Amino acid sequence: MTSESNIVLAPNTFKVVGTRPVRPDGTDKVTGRARYGADVNMAGLLYGNILRSPHAHARIVSVDTRAAEAHPDVWAVATSADLASPEDRIRADVDGIEGNFRYLSNNVLAGERALYVGHPVAAVAAASPQAAAEALKLIDVKYELLEAVIDIDSALAPGTPLVHESPVVPGGHPKEFAGTNIASHIHFELGDIEKGFADADKIVEREYRTATIHQGYIEPQNATALWSEDGHLTIWCSNQGHFGVRHEVAEVVGLPVSQVTVVPMEIGGGFGGKITAYLEPVAAVLSRKTDRPVKLVMDRSEVFQATGPTCASIVRAKVGATKDGRITAAQAYIAFEAGAYPGSFVENACNTAFASYDLANVLVDGYDVCNNKPRTGAYRSPGGPNAALAAETVMDELASELGIDQVEFRLLNAAREGSRRTDGTLYPSIGMVEVTEATREHPHYSSPLPQASSPHSRVGRGFAMGYSGNVAGEATVVASVVADGTVKLLMGSVDIGGTRASIAQQFGEVLGIGIDRINPTVGDTDTAGYTGPSAGSSASHKSGWAAYEAGQDVKRQLIKRAALIWGVEEEQVDFADGEAFHKTDSELRMTLPELAGLLHGTGGPVTGRGNVNKGGFAGSFTTNVVDLEVDTETGKVDILRYTVFQDAGKAIHPSYVEGQMQGGTVQGIGWALNEEYVYGPDGRMQNPTLLDYRMPTTWDVPMIDTVIIEVPNPGHPYGARGVGEASIVPPLPAISNAINNAVGIRVPVLPMSPGNIIKELSKQE
Repeated sequence: MTSESNIVLAPNTFKVVGTRPVRPDGTDKVTGRARYGADVNMAGLLYGNILRSPHAHARIVSVDTRAAEAHPDVWAVATSADLASPEDRIRADVDGIEGNFRYLSNNVLAGERALYVGHPVAAVAAASPQAAAEALKLIDVKYELLEAVIDIDSALAPGTPLVHESPVVPGGHPKEFAGTNIASHIHFELGDIEKGFADADKIVEREYRTATIHQGYIEPQNATALWSEDGHLTIWCSNQGHFGVRHEVAEVVGLPVSQVTVVPMEIGGGFGGKITAYLEPVAAVLSRKTDRPVKLVMDRSEVFQATGPTCASIVRAKVGATKDGRITAAQAYIAFEAGAYPGSFVENACNTAFASYDLANVLVDGYDVCNNKPRTGAYRSPGGPNAALAAETVMDELASELGIDQVEFRLLNAAREGSRRTDGTLYPSIGMVEVTEATREHPHYSSPLPQASSPHSRVGRGFAMGYSGNVAGEATVVASVVADGTVKLLMGSVDIGGTRASIAQQFGEVLGIGIDRINPTVGDTDTAGYTGPSAGSSASHKSGWAAYEAGQDVKRQLIKRAALIWGVEEEQVDFADGEAFHKTDSELRMTLPELAGLLHGTGGPVTGRGNVNKGGFAGSFTTNVVDLEVDTETGKVDILRYTVFQDAGKAIHPSYVEGQMQGGTVQGIGWALNEEYVYGPDGRMQNPTLLDYRMPTTWDVPMIDTVIIEVPNPGHPYGARGVGEASIVPPLPAISNAINNAVGIRVPVLPMSPGNIIKELSKQE
């Protein structure tokens, strides 16, 4: 079965961009030849394992490793004492993201305290995985148990135990929150919020609590390290940003970055969860102590309990409007669990809560709250879904109470070019209006609802907006012309969603050659120029731009060579559609293979480069229309039909754009209906397996129909926008709106599971 896919755009004026070539790495991946981090093997390899805290909060009194070290198959044991001396200092990584070095180090191997169940305390390297597991049992750790705060409500309660007495965070810990677990406060304000609400004829307010959930990537974290006798460290891992790993590992183990090489392996999913270094520094210190390569691979329970899931949250939105549908004021309160260390994505949530609207009076307060859970990480538009849940359900109810169509209400208040976002950012050309208009005109929005399947079932339709700002940053691409007329393309962006193809397409467009003549390769940190992580929907944008620049560089050189061969002026020569040609003499024409074969005798190799540090990402808007059925006896929700609309700016590879839209939507459906970390009172996760942590399967969702809208982004050579994140934002409120449409209830706690739905239905009765 295929999805119903449409593209709303002007006729394609490109030859390579906008086409659907087969991905260069496809054959290796479907045949099993592709090498992932766990596939790394070499002579003398040792196997590592990590001893993790069984307590949510405890002082580490002592760690006795002598019995483990005496095990005949154990080569080394490591603790936090083997890391560089951590200190409270704010350091910026290579992408300018600030954080506390001690928090980074202590999350790798705990120092004085264990702050969550699963916190690494010690590690071993042994001759076999079995011996490593045995050795962990021989390590004797003495703990002094401390009171833990497991959920966000208890973390915010007056007089609660503190995870950190005085958090050291960028910008300093706000004095007004001394003695609390609030690490930082985000405050955005535009206009006069009190006057805005006073001018409103109708005001709606809603509050929700969302659970911790996981990104759900299939491949677990892994790392193999070899610390050579000359002091050079090489790491093989599956990570979204190998240059960032190099920086973090160098900091934690005490090496200059020039002494660390990180080799990116293929990555089996990430969605933002594979950016931070967890195992890499541990593998490094174990290799240093053994003079052997050491490999660590997490099991599924470790992935759930000891990596960075998304934040549980409390989100509240309050919106007022006049009776003719004009929004006069919008206010949001957003509190995010940071977990054991400060640094949740609450600021992103504050930026995006009301990003779809042109508002004069806005007030948003966000709070980063520490508690005794794993430090939270990024997950596909981090913070966006939480904020949209509150904002978009309130918008829906407000439109209903005013008697205005849901889509028309959004269009009446739509953000446009020149609108100011909550944080003060002025929008360039954006596609919020075009996406919403495409939704209004689509038959799914206006078609009759399907009939319920039973007398006790009810059917409803929901609509919601979404937005993701995306990120950009630095990227490098180098292109080398080969004698047969093909091109080797060396890039630094890890391929997590077909970016080898989309980046190669942007290079190929410059020369007018298909990617069947381009060999795109992801280089390690020694062979590729610096490139930021494949995160924030940035890889195709920034590395594609670098590929465009590299293509222009190659094109200039090819024109110069052709002019030299023909004995004419460079200004008389051009290059397009894979050929050099004289602008007025039609007989002077050479294909790229012909010209490439003559490079040796006309000056040598042709190599082009592109180095960029670009903004201009502009953001992407999206809408969802969903039909679902609620069984009022069991609370079960079945998704019947789902259509996603998204502005891609320019779909470089439409198939991959559709895949991103579908994948993000399915993850949003899981977040809305099923997924959650279930914690016991001791802070231990009760469902740390894929059997008990309920993610959607093909049995749970229909084919997701997609409609790509193209409103060119003025900040990109081909008009592209980031597309990987916005799609996860609207499913939460769209499904909530559909459930409300079907049975007239709001479920204030996510997930909207059968039990939570029945609970709210019973209140209604």
